[in-house]
Amino acid sequence: MFKQRLLSGIILVLVAIGAIYFGGYVLWGVLLLISLIGMFEINRVFKSEKSAVAVLSYLSAIGYYVLILLKYEDAVRPAFLLLAPVFLIVFVIGYPKYTVTQVMAAFFSVFYVAVLLCCIYRIRILDGGVYLTWLVFLGAWGSDTCAYCVGRLIGKHKAFPVLSPKKSVEGCIGGVVGAALIGLGFAAAFQSHLNAIGNPLVALPLIAACASILSQFGDLAASGIKRQHEIKDYGTLIPGHGGVMDRFDSVIFTAPAVYLLLVTFFMNA
Repeated sequence: MFKQRLLSGIILVLVAIGAIYFGGYVLWGVLLLISLIGMFEINRVFKSEKSAVAVLSYLSAIGYYVLILLKYEDAVRPAFLLLAPVFLIVFVIGYPKYTVTQVMAAFFSVFYVAVLLCCIYRIRILDGGVYLTWLVFLGAWGSDTCAYCVGRLIGKHKAFPVLSPKKSVEGCIGGVVGAALIGLGFAAAFQSHLNAIGNPLVALPLIAACASILSQFGDLAASGIKRQHEIKDYGTLIPGHGGVMDRFDSVIFTAPAVYLLLVTFFMNA
């Protein structure tokens, strides 16, 4: 299991490196594919992955990605204003074929997976985005590794005893501190390429620390959904890790956090 998990992890990192390096259509396509698989996994939890409402969610995600690719930002908000009524119209037409829970899950999956993951693409097209995009993964996977190591070494106090008995307060703090230190090291190494950031040695550790906090809640949120529906993993696509949602649950939370922090507080005007 360890070798399988390690190999899968290496492949994921290589895919991430390639997609972020090339950016553009490559990253856009990879993120759209990941989003659609993640949405499929979410809808499968509610036993509606092949239903009309699920298909509508997939089409909505594709539409959103196309609008972002074409930079039709002004069209995104009006389109989403119509999304909820459209889902409910499908619910009414098919009644009683779909439950309200299935409809809400399909609607939710568009935002929870597709819209939030698309923030990775939005970071990549920023000035210096080929470097800044890595903050998403430093705040998620880097934080997760630090939290695990610190928790195993000195973890004594349970942080979420009901939802995640193995997570400790010490591990959570270690994840945040570790992510900040990784962010500092990353800023020091690539400072000359981060001209769009006012003070990278301050900004990147702060962003990584904030991303770490949200990444841990992202992991817990996905775990909570699994626990309520009594499933171990969202899927088996990634050997040793589970499904897309099992591996990208924290990334889903760090991507919008990094994007909003960058464009709101830290990017030079």
